[in-house]
Amino acid sequence: MAQDSYTPPDVWTWNKESGGRFASINRPIAGPTHDKELPVGEHPFQLYSLATPNGVKVTVMFEELLAAGHDAEYDAWLIKIGDGDQFGSGFVEVNPNSKIPALMDRSGPEPVRVFESASILLHLAEKFDAFLPKGAARTETLNWLFWLQGSAPYLGGGFGHFYRYAPERWEYPIDRFTMEVKRQLDVLDRRLGESEYLGGSEYSIADMATWPWYGGLVKNVVYEAATFLEADGYTNVLRWAEAVGKRPGVQRGRMVNKVSGDPATQLHERHAASDFETRTQDKIGG
Repeated sequence: MAQDSYTPPDVWTWNKESGGRFASINRPIAGPTHDKELPVGEHPFQLYSLATPNGVKVTVMFEELLAAGHDAEYDAWLIKIGDGDQFGSGFVEVNPNSKIPALMDRSGPEPVRVFESASILLHLAEKFDAFLPKGAARTETLNWLFWLQGSAPYLGGGFGHFYRYAPERWEYPIDRFTMEVKRQLDVLDRRLGESEYLGGSEYSIADMATWPWYGGLVKNVVYEAATFLEADGYTNVLRWAEAVGKRPGVQRGRMVNKVSGDPATQLHERHAASDFETRTQDKIGG
């Protein structure tokens, strides 16, 4: 069905109400809107995040590092993007792009800020010499890590927005982004038909980055669009998504900074391993 035509004005003007349910989290300028310091816990790593697919990448990485025996204890602080926490002065100092996740690494002589989820994954992988193989497999892993970083905006900002969240559903953008997402799923399916994991035979940061987006998509967690996309046809992606999703580190990581769904799966903030047993929302309420 054709939509009414739209002629762009000579100069675009920001309409604060045009973003629908996300109007409060997007704006055409950078910088803080208010003064607010970030909390700092006792651990070497201070993560400020929310359990979106981009946030889950990093909490999975931390939980996988801990499960592998690394000294990677961390505090995970909840950033409520709907309330504008990402525009506080403290958060903007860590990430001038005002997007979650953001990390302060206080394990060295001087604190180091790390922003962008792929940068955080790579930073931690190199620091702990973990989940990033050597040689040609390293390059292949990074190929897929950066493939995800380039592809996910089509899935999240494109398909997900117009299919699930836009104030109205319009055929043209849904068709355009659905075509691209299905192409990406086919790329993944072909790769996972020849390799157990994205980087090769080893589970890596490429899988951690990709699973919350495309694993969630085929498992009908992201955007509830599995039927629409005929996700059951991507059998290799489904096999991989199921295997990665069974990992204890992944199961714990997806709970951290989560604020929706079953209260037993929500750990709004994480400051100790014991929090998974004692501090989920079903136990503390509120």
